[in-house]
Amino acid sequence: MLLVEIILQNLDWDAQDWNSLYTDFPNRLLKVEVPDRQAVTTISAERKCVTPKGLQDAIDAAVLQYAQSRSFVRPSGTEDVVRVYAEAQTQEEADKLAKEVACLVTKFTQT
Repeated sequence: MLLVEIILQNLDWDAQDWNSLYTDFPNRLLKVEVPDRQAVTTISAERKCVTPKGLQDAIDAAVLQYAQSRSFVRPSGTEDVVRVYAEAQTQEEADKLAKEVACLVTKFTQT
């Protein structure tokens, strides 16, 4: 923390100036009911979907449609649902991306 204070002082910034550099993007969190939550597995701190095969590639393709966006899925630990997180530059884009990814989860988890 001392190093941060030294850097801020050197830049002639206060904590408010530093804090203004970061802005949260709009986001949406959805729950998708699935037949078996164990059909979805993730790695890399739940940022990459490993199974079902092809789901992560489909999510990546959806994310590419929106500038500076991202989306993750992860299975619930207690119920047969998959949680979908999406963020984008606008709330409308975040909502659309989340819905697209939710549809992909449904498509890839149906048996």
